Amino acid sequence: MFTRSIIRLPTILSRGFATHTGPLSALPAVLHLKTGQSFHGRSFGAPRSIFGETVFSTSITSYTESMTDPSYRGQILVFTTPLIGNYGIPSNKAPIDSQDVGVVLESQGIQCSAIVVADVAEKFSHHSAVESLASWCRRSNIPAITGVDTRAVTRLLRDQGTTLGRLAIGADASAPAPASEQYWDPSIENLVDQVSTKCSYQLNPNGDIKIAVLDFGVKANILRSLVRRNAAVTVLPWNYDFNSIRDKFDGLFLTNGPGNPGQCMEAVSILRKTLREWNKPIFGICMGHQIIGMAAGLEAYRMTFGNRGHNQPVLALASAGSIKAGRVYVTSQNHQYALTLSDPFPQGWEPFFINCNDSSVEGIKSTAESGKRVWGVQFHPESAGGPLDTIEMFTDFVDECRLYKAENVETPVGTTMDAASFMMEQPARVQVTA
Repeated sequence: MFTRSIIRLPTILSRGFATHTGPLSALPAVLHLKTGQSFHGRSFGAPRSIFGETVFSTSITSYTESMTDPSYRGQILVFTTPLIGNYGIPSNKAPIDSQDVGVVLESQGIQCSAIVVADVAEKFSHHSAVESLASWCRRSNIPAITGVDTRAVTRLLRDQGTTLGRLAIGADASAPAPASEQYWDPSIENLVDQVSTKCSYQLNPNGDIKIAVLDFGVKANILRSLVRRNAAVTVLPWNYDFNSIRDKFDGLFLTNGPGNPGQCMEAVSILRKTLREWNKPIFGICMGHQIIGMAAGLEAYRMTFGNRGHNQPVLALASAGSIKAGRVYVTSQNHQYALTLSDPFPQGWEPFFINCNDSSVEGIKSTAESGKRVWGVQFHPESAGGPLDTIEMFTDFVDECRLYKAENVETPVGTTMDAASFMMEQPARVQVTA
């Protein structure tokens, strides 16, 4: 063992223990918030200025996964962890087979509008790293700023809520802060339409069950989690008329996505019909969870600063599959909107999870009496990054699909409860608060 270590030492020394990122930009940079505060630093990304919604993430690791998560579309991402970039950026290519979906990270490229860090690493070290964070941002045309007191920014966002911002680079950094009406609000746009697939495609076509995935901005690890459980996955645009092809599938999955769920009422309307007429298993995550809730008659509202990080505790209020009532699970989250906790809950539905910090709804499910098999969770069971406390919810879902397929019995609508009473007929509403 000792001899082998000595033999390897020259190779390690010749490669070096860490790789320098190269010279960082000397361009000045400043983060302006609509509420009037400005934070100065220096640029290390693309030399261009942008507007966006300023949010913070408490994630300690997985900056690469966070930056490629489509749910961060249109947002200036502030990392609370002081040092970012220390393990570089891996190659983002992977096979497309029964184990993977073509990418290593969560999408083809960076999805957030910009990043804000306290201290960007000037060296990086990881066996899979191929470039530095600074190089990746420049190559992807993403502006970035370092030297900012991210603790101060986070406290502001925590106290006053998510705030519109502008990252000004170079000559723009010396210009006055924008006027209030100049700030761009991404929530007024349909960000889901920007990140959703435009054409349907298949993964693992030889899987033993067929799952349709409505893509609101899907993370790659959601698709990995399905194909690795031998599901044949068909990914569809967010507003695809699923009801026209639903009998070809054994289950329906609704993914995460960015922005305001009120921009996706077309999908809500389609799903409302699906819930009335289709009894096969349905599972939704994040935006997908909100779409399910709105189709059931719940309202969605804008949270003060949302939940973004890898350490959000949720309490299970009901048991289902691997989830046990009364247990607290630590989860990965990234969302600005949530469902209201109404009393009474819509008939045929019950709360599934609640957040232990802010008491927001973290999950809903159909009741046993409804005869349906529908679940939605606000958090990310697939993590990437984050804890794997609830990863087996994917196993629960595909097992339910297999069970229903094996039973091969379509329960006529109305035998367990009247469809009209299961689905509230009034349109779902989105309540936006300041």
